[in-house]
Formats: sequence, structure tokens, C-alpha cells
Amino acid sequence: MTKTVIQFAILFIVLVLAQAIVFNNICLFNVAVPFVFIYFIIRLPITLNANWVLTLSFLLGLTVDVFSNTQGMNALACTLLAISRRGILHLYFPREDEISNPEPSVRSLGLFVYVRYLLTLTLLYCLLIFAIESCSFFMPVLLVLRVVCSTLLSFLLLLGLDILISQYD
Repeated sequence: MTKTVIQFAILFIVLVLAQAIVFNNICLFNVAVPFVFIYFIIRLPITLNANWVLTLSFLLGLTVDVFSNTQGMNALACTLLAISRRGILHLYFPREDEISNPEPSVRSLGLFVYVRYLLTLTLLYCLLIFAIESCSFFMPVLLVLRVVCSTLLSFLLLLGLDILISQYD
């Protein structure tokens, strides 16, 4: 139990620092922004109490907001992502008792289910953050382009990160 808490604390700190120092400064073709810090929310155990998931997700978003100067946008998007996380997992994997490890990963869910789960959550986060950021649908083509490109870039980075972390578990 303590080992898991320490691992998640380290993951929280590393992802926030990586997002603040490296990934906030990347914007490919002025449309694609990688969001790697949401991996913390995606990786939280399924058996974790919903109140803890919401609290940790809000703190993660708030911490990124402090470093990114985004006035609570990430906190709102992360909280909404945490609310929908369990429902999306049940959409692709209806029986929790069949999961060998309560932490969603390629190893515990299988590649096909995990890819759909990861892609859906990444798309949802990108849709939320860019809709919150724009506060209007004035330029819908640019909004859709930013959502799609950021989703693909973030998805590829998160999938690679999960495969790398799963090898050392």
C-alpha cells in the first residue's frame, strides 16, 4: 500500500514537472499540444474511491494551472475527466473483477481495450480543455484541428509512456 502511494506521488511530481518544463513549450504547427500529465488520472487504480480520484485529479489540474498560468482550466478539465473515467472504462471493459491489476495499463487490460480507453480519455480531455479555452465555437475548424492533432500527439506519447512504465512494473 505504501509502495503504491509513493509510486503515485512520484508519478504526480514527474508528470507535472515534465508538463511544466518540457511539454508546455511544445506546440507543433501551432495546433498540436501534448498533454502528458493526464496519464496520472488514466493510471489511477479502478478500485480507488471516487472522492479520492476527484480530489487528486483536481489537485493535478490545479498544480498544472499554477505552472501554466491557465486560471483553473486544467483543474476543471481534469475534474470532468475524472468523473467520466470509470464510465468510459466500463464501456470497453464491463467486468472489473476480471482485471488482474486494478491500475489500467496495457498489461492489465490488453492492448486493444487499453488503446480504446486511452484514446477516448485523451480525446475527451483535449475536447474539454480546448472548448474551455476558446469559450466559444467561433472558429470551429481550428478548434477541431487542435483537438484532433493534440489528441493524436498526446495519445502516442501516453501509449509509449505506458508501455515503458509497464515493462518496469
